[in-house]
Amino acid sequence: MRRRRLLLTACAAALATATVPSAARAAGAPPVPVVASFSILGDIVREVGGDRVALTVLVGPGADAHVYQPTPAQARTVAQARVLFSIGLGFEGWLTRFLRAAGFEGRHVVVADGLPRLHAEGGRSHAGHHHHHDVDPHVWQNVAHAVAITARVAEALCVADPGGCGGHRERAAAYTARLQALDREIRDAWASVPPQRRTIITSHEAFGHYGAAYGVRFLSPQGISTEAEASARGVAALVRQVRAEGATALFVENVADPRLIEQIARETGLRPSGRLYADSLTGPDGAAPDYLTMMRHNTGRMVEALR
Repeated sequence: MRRRRLLLTACAAALATATVPSAARAAGAPPVPVVASFSILGDIVREVGGDRVALTVLVGPGADAHVYQPTPAQARTVAQARVLFSIGLGFEGWLTRFLRAAGFEGRHVVVADGLPRLHAEGGRSHAGHHHHHDVDPHVWQNVAHAVAITARVAEALCVADPGGCGGHRERAAAYTARLQALDREIRDAWASVPPQRRTIITSHEAFGHYGAAYGVRFLSPQGISTEAEASARGVAALVRQVRAEGATALFVENVADPRLIEQIARETGLRPSGRLYADSLTGPDGAAPDYLTMMRHNTGRMVEALR
């Protein structure tokens, strides 16, 4: 009996010793190379992955993901990535060709897959863009969709990095709680604005998901892509609509050509109420360095303008 106990103790000690190097390797494993297509999505991936991922963002702060042209250096980086996250729905119209040219063989996660589709209102000009049947790809403008994207990112990182899965899930849960608090905050802010006053003019149709979630109507001279140029007829029709409906809030977007909004301002007598951030974050010293701050900034500016 004593001999059996000694044998079991020895086996247990050997097993414990054998698992130490494995755990040490897992703890000291190099970060997983991961790519996000643009800055807003990259911020969500960073929140979930933490220091377990080595994140590259293709379209950085202040750049327009609709019309971006990747560099050869980015192609080399993407070729080494284990996971690449994109929005899909044609938002990154250049991405499929780029991945093929880069020889990417990792896992491509399209985070908008499975989210509710929202068709554009039929903006003033859609010719030339690459979106799928005018489906609005700006899904992150609804915070509930950001919650779903966070879960999808955590799932993909768990597959690519099983040893860090617990941490990915913990960070995703903590970030989800912050997102849900943000969603309540936005709804509370809009409660002070009567529904009939919630009409806003922006550069292009980037806020459809925001409007559907929070009861705001957006009018835009451009369609859902900045790649499509607004026609003179479309701009004239929008000016007439603004006058007829008495819209009072006019905003420039950070990655859109401001001349359209300036023209509408001249013809309607409205003064621009400030800058909104739709498709891109700013640098760390800007007004929208991360997704949560961006959504708070946009909401605060819009509500203030309509009050």
